[in-house]
Amino acid sequence: MKIALIGATGFVGKAILNELVSRGTEVIAIARDLTKIDNNDEKVVKVAVNVLDTEKLAASLSGADAVVSAFNAGWTNPNLYENTITGAKAIQAAVTASGVKRYIFIGGAGTLQINGHQIVDGPNFPAEYKPGATAVRDYFNILKAEKELDWLFFSPAIEMHQGITTGRTGQYRLGKTSPVFNDAHRSILSVEDLAVVIADELENNNHHQEQFTAAY
Repeated sequence: MKIALIGATGFVGKAILNELVSRGTEVIAIARDLTKIDNNDEKVVKVAVNVLDTEKLAASLSGADAVVSAFNAGWTNPNLYENTITGAKAIQAAVTASGVKRYIFIGGAGTLQINGHQIVDGPNFPAEYKPGATAVRDYFNILKAEKELDWLFFSPAIEMHQGITTGRTGQYRLGKTSPVFNDAHRSILSVEDLAVVIADELENNNHHQEQFTAAY
């Protein structure tokens, strides 16, 4: 299996890259700055591409069995909302042009619903994350209209950040449009186990044209 991974240098992208390589998967690791890709395994082909260069990106994706996008426009980006929407739409267009059908977009927990309302719209949602989370939600609405690609929108657990030190357990529970909570009513997942979820999905193809999530 050969997977094209967009955003291979980010927090999530690095974890997915390492998990895929550990399984013997060939990876086309795509990023703007290749010096930040520290996995030098022979199965990794590093490609420098700006996601807005749709033609070059499409050529880089060609021949892959699936595309995983861990694209992030940068949480401190003053134009985070606009750049997220523009970048995500460019990636989707490139995937379509490449001929690859399987497309997994790593979104955010803000799109998950509690009592019929998306978390990003809640009164207690952190203001500093709202522009990015709103952009991801709005892109999800665009993606839901996609009929040609076999797409997936993955929403991580509510607590999925660098402070989660569980590491790789290989254990998780799946959900769809609502968070998965543990007995303490917390939705938690390490980035390493997020990568396990994505790698497992790429191998098993259990979800199609829908949102899904995972947590312990």
